[in-house]
Amino acid sequence: MTMPATTLDLGRSAFSEHRWSDAFECLARADTAGGLPAQDIELVASVAMLLGKDTEGVAYLTRAHDEFITLGDTDSAARCAAWLVLYLMDLGEPARSSGWMSRAKHLVEGLDSPTAAEGYLLVPEALGALYGGAPEASFAIFSRALEIGRHFQDKDLMALGQLGVGTARLTLGFPDEGLQLLDEVMVSVIAGEVSPIPSGIIYCAVIGNCRLVLDVRRAQEWTAALEKWCGDRPDMVMFSGQCQSHRAELFLLHGAWDDALAAARIAQDRARRGDPEATYGAWYQQGEILRLRGSLAEAEAAYARAGETGFEPLPGMALVRLAQQNGPQAQSMMRRAVAASDPANRRRLLPALVEVELASGDLAAARSAANEFASLVDAEKRPLEAALAAHAEASVLLAEGSAEAALMAARTAWRLWFSLEAPYEAARCRVLAGRACAALGDPDSATMEFEAARAEFVELGAAPAASEVVGISGERDQGTNSPLTVRELEVLRLVAEGNANKTIARSLYLSEKTVARHVSNILTKLAVPSRVAATRYAFDHHLLS
Repeated sequence: MTMPATTLDLGRSAFSEHRWSDAFECLARADTAGGLPAQDIELVASVAMLLGKDTEGVAYLTRAHDEFITLGDTDSAARCAAWLVLYLMDLGEPARSSGWMSRAKHLVEGLDSPTAAEGYLLVPEALGALYGGAPEASFAIFSRALEIGRHFQDKDLMALGQLGVGTARLTLGFPDEGLQLLDEVMVSVIAGEVSPIPSGIIYCAVIGNCRLVLDVRRAQEWTAALEKWCGDRPDMVMFSGQCQSHRAELFLLHGAWDDALAAARIAQDRARRGDPEATYGAWYQQGEILRLRGSLAEAEAAYARAGETGFEPLPGMALVRLAQQNGPQAQSMMRRAVAASDPANRRRLLPALVEVELASGDLAAARSAANEFASLVDAEKRPLEAALAAHAEASVLLAEGSAEAALMAARTAWRLWFSLEAPYEAARCRVLAGRACAALGDPDSATMEFEAARAEFVELGAAPAASEVVGISGERDQGTNSPLTVRELEVLRLVAEGNANKTIARSLYLSEKTVARHVSNILTKLAVPSRVAATRYAFDHHLLS
């Protein structure tokens, strides 16, 4: 070949050092100068995908397939075809994906002896079974892929096969077995035994599975590992959006809502630039933040964007309907989703179902859902599950009139949420404890619990929850001593609910300039420096009840 060996060597070196942009530039230059060997065409295809250059990546991988065919290396050609099936599925091109699957199968059928490519071709089939509601079939197919990978000592195929087996076991309702398998596959990824794209797939899938079974500590540990992995590859686009989406969820849990919103928006940007798998989580987490802040219309829009991926944005959308006083629709959405879900997703949805059933007045259904969830909980291994179960139990006991038992369950839930550093959920438990104390004839303890919860909600910017506490505790508007005009009070209430000036202007039929002037006057009159401080003032002076 006539290509400059130094340029090719630089590209290979940059790839091994995770400098994807440099690798792509050098390999592409070497290709232009004199062409690349088939293995390096496959290499530059991976780099293009990692950089979010989907079109170039598919084109290079197609070339690699063709070059392997020319060389008579049918096994490698079939492997390239199998990866094209997966890439094109993710890119939303099912017809092309199906075409490549047919071609790959024909290639494998023409081989004289078994090959690792057969295992790679099983992966799309197994995924189809998993997402098509047939986890038993998926488990069997992934097991075959894992067996083929072990036979040929193909590290990538072994890792993908074991990831699939573990995921299938989780989906079938065996979380401990599934998580053990996933931990094992992560060992090979962290040891550097798996190539970059399968590694990224495994990182993101393992974290998603940990979230699915509510194992927040595992999710946090693997998210930190993924963040480091992405940080060591700063120009990588593929997988980086998913990393930000997982970070957003953890920030949300730990009360860093501004950081969560920022991470969700970065994830959305990365999704647009070449990490489409991040789309659902990025928009769903933004919806969660907006819902908790009381911006229901904006939350609904974010959930709708998440739903465009084909996955239902639940329980978030149902909880928006509940906040909009549309209990029957929320109830219908949750009942349908729970009835149709596999064991792992059912476990994830049950706590929200309890909340919706209670709000809709079906105490028997709420009790049934709470009992089912409690039967699944392993408090020692997954404390977030235990916290959710204790919160659900306290809520149902209160509705049943068992205030003393409800108080014990609420305080158990609070201790668990506190240990998990989850301030919003911990504050919700204090509300339950306050209601139980009030029912037991202990108004002083109730007031203490309500005040502590309200202060936490105000600090977080959880306007709806703070307003609810004001209503439960019987406090009334004391705005008559406020220095604000009636219109300024209206604006302040909308600011405290988390609305932007544009939304406030639309609600009050004012111009944005007028709303901005009102906000400026409010900050001046109250002698506070920011909207957050004004919101805190509003809650402290009972202006929002």
